[in-house]
Amino acid sequence: MRLPRVAITAGDPAGIGPEIAARAAADPRVLEACEPVIYAPPSSPAFTPGVLSGDAGRAAYDVIVRAVDDAQRGTVQAIATAPVNKEAFRLAGLPWHGHTDLLAHLTGASDVAMMFDSDALRVVLATVHIPLAEVPRALTAASLEKTIALTARELPRFGVARPRIAVAGLNPHAGEHGLFGCEEQTAMAPAIAACRSRGIDVAGPFPADTVFVRARRGEFDVVVACYHDQGLIPVKLVAFGRAVNVTLGLPIVRTSVDHGTAFDIAGKGVADPQSMIAAVLLAARLARSA
Repeated sequence: MRLPRVAITAGDPAGIGPEIAARAAADPRVLEACEPVIYAPPSSPAFTPGVLSGDAGRAAYDVIVRAVDDAQRGTVQAIATAPVNKEAFRLAGLPWHGHTDLLAHLTGASDVAMMFDSDALRVVLATVHIPLAEVPRALTAASLEKTIALTARELPRFGVARPRIAVAGLNPHAGEHGLFGCEEQTAMAPAIAACRSRGIDVAGPFPADTVFVRARRGEFDVVVACYHDQGLIPVKLVAFGRAVNVTLGLPIVRTSVDHGTAFDIAGKGVADPQSMIAAVLLAARLARSA
């Protein structure tokens, strides 16, 4: 059987992306699982390692567009992305906050979510790159219901035939019946009830200080977190460097690393490629099962 071709985008050329992309593409485990194809900016102009710039942000964007176009045409069967820098995107005049919303735009996907997958813990984010003060307003019953339903629909691709989904509460003690906040009652409980009525195995909202422990012990297959750091702190605590960022809901396979551009070590040859390798391996596996 022919191995799937996986595009490995080099990310921000001033970060560690080019280094970890090259090392992942040469890894024996990757070469056994797929045919890696590196997508990188032209070698000229040169970008200075560790230096933030709009030119680097634009170069990273152009590479992503090219890889997505090839994935949609079937030239490659999956994409694994090295990290981009959100501030570099802004300096380049780009309106997207990162890969997730950019990929949704490029593919026309209307319902996407960010999931971090690892052997230790799996988390889906109900909101992503927005200020913490805006989370309660963004976390509506309709939006949460979509995220839960998308998670239930997508998890079978990861070998979970009937996912057991837990939802983390937004407020301390999941609001304590309205004592510490009402979002659990006004938005979250209705969304969970609606999904349960559709046959989805979902429960909560549970206090966020214990639900991730329960998931790691095997009680749940995935936790839906309310906001970025609520979900990513536990994942990175137990699986940093081994977790893989996956965009759910796209018409193409896309995975990524669990870290950023690391400008402080860019160009020094010390970046750990393990998360990039894990991302490529998962992309290849998803492509084979598509």
